[in-house]
Amino acid sequence: MVEHIVDAHSHLWLCQDALVDGKVVRTLRNGRSIFLDEEVQMLPPFMIDGVNSAEVFLSNMDYARVGAAVVVQEIIDGNQNEYLRDVQSRYPDRFFTMGMTEFRYGYDYVQGVNDVIALGFHGLSIPGHRLLSVPTSSDETCFTPLHLNSERMISVFKLLEDHDMILSMCLADDECQIREMAEVIQECPHLKIAIGHFGMVTTPSFRSQVLLAREGDNVMIESGGITWLYNSEFYPYPSAVRSIREAADLVGMERLMWGSDYPRTITAITYRMSYDFVLKSAELTDVEKSQFLGGNAIAFYGFRNLPSLPYIKNMSE
Repeated sequence: MVEHIVDAHSHLWLCQDALVDGKVVRTLRNGRSIFLDEEVQMLPPFMIDGVNSAEVFLSNMDYARVGAAVVVQEIIDGNQNEYLRDVQSRYPDRFFTMGMTEFRYGYDYVQGVNDVIALGFHGLSIPGHRLLSVPTSSDETCFTPLHLNSERMISVFKLLEDHDMILSMCLADDECQIREMAEVIQECPHLKIAIGHFGMVTTPSFRSQVLLAREGDNVMIESGGITWLYNSEFYPYPSAVRSIREAADLVGMERLMWGSDYPRTITAITYRMSYDFVLKSAELTDVEKSQFLGGNAIAFYGFRNLPSLPYIKNMSE
């Protein structure tokens, strides 16, 4: 029996407005967005105004009986610091929101991290895979990699460590950032780190990313995006369950957390489907399901006062 379910990887935004690698991301209508210069269905079509709000997410969470969620950021959505600070203040028991800073041309990202701290955030999102090609010009025509183990980046991680912040980090889908991330973990042993997208589970770097949890006592792996990565297989995602089992065998179930990557994944499935394939699996024990789906995230992020969410019968049942 899983007492509490917590989502360790989700997104919220009022409006998408970003430039990534010289390409546009912009909110349209009916759940669609221009994404890297291509029109895509970013949200379910009933979210007609393009606003991905906390209130709509809370309705989904209550229906799916998810007690709390961690909200991370990605530069494709634009900076949502002001909105997420407001969300955190209004729903402190339901959300743990992450701040974000710029790493592109013309920005002092160390000062940006200090600004995030000053805003009252207790976590920082860094989409690490985006650091492989950081714009070095204002028109985003020239790019260079920003290495995680550079002196200036290490100073950022130590700043987070000193302020008891949690780092949400997604890594590239190859081996290029593994050694750098291992060095960060060794340099900042008290920094709590959540590695996202389940180590890019369908790529060759999966095992190496998961094994980073062995490098330090405060490193977790969260599964945000796992249903996207196994989208071609689709529900009930038997390969995803086997990957969760494999990761648990590598580092222990106590180092793994469920994440949905809401709302992008619910264009293909419902929010509840993003976790109940785990709940219904015979390959995991009840204790392992309780750890993965909520217990580990509650301990890692410090959630308290989670609501008791009753089952509401569907009209069609």
